[in-house]
Amino acid sequence: MICLDEMGPESAKSFPGHRLVHHDPSGQRRPRASQEIDYGRRGYGYVFGAFAPATGDAFTAPYVRRTTANFVDFLEQVEDWLDPGIARVYAILDNLRAHRAVDVLLWALAHPRWEFVFQPRYAAYLNLIEPWWKVLRSLALKGRRFDTWTAVCEAVAAATRYWNAHRHLFLWGRRPPRRSAHPAGVARLPVAA
Repeated sequence: MICLDEMGPESAKSFPGHRLVHHDPSGQRRPRASQEIDYGRRGYGYVFGAFAPATGDAFTAPYVRRTTANFVDFLEQVEDWLDPGIARVYAILDNLRAHRAVDVLLWALAHPRWEFVFQPRYAAYLNLIEPWWKVLRSLALKGRRFDTWTAVCEAVAAATRYWNAHRHLFLWGRRPPRRSAHPAGVARLPVAA
């Protein structure tokens, strides 16, 4: 199973991060953490992504526009990236018009091991690449300023390489609740000496 999606449009701009303002022990008020206003008109584009939740492998490719031709080119790259020993590839997609275009369906006919599974409308949470985009934004974009779209592409590529080096599988659903160190109930009585 492969989850496919696009992130964007992302522009070359300043992305906010977390900058702490520590408390002054003398009681003086400190200025708030602020960031320069940045309208980010220095180029933009889309990041196409493929994510295998079972293994945690990820693949990204930047494109200037989100078109059917770019999506077919991305599918060719994903086909080369995938293990040829996999007999059947189920691709989870949203209902974007470019995903249902004639060129994409012809590509699917030429590649019989692929089967497209379109998620229901308003159910983006069913595609596990959506939470992975949050991780990628945190690794690549958070707290940084980019002057060009090429710099954004390089940061995304570096973050994808880092993720693949430290990957883990993704499970759909909520995290299991944390267990407390001490079980709830009656306190233990002190031992008499």
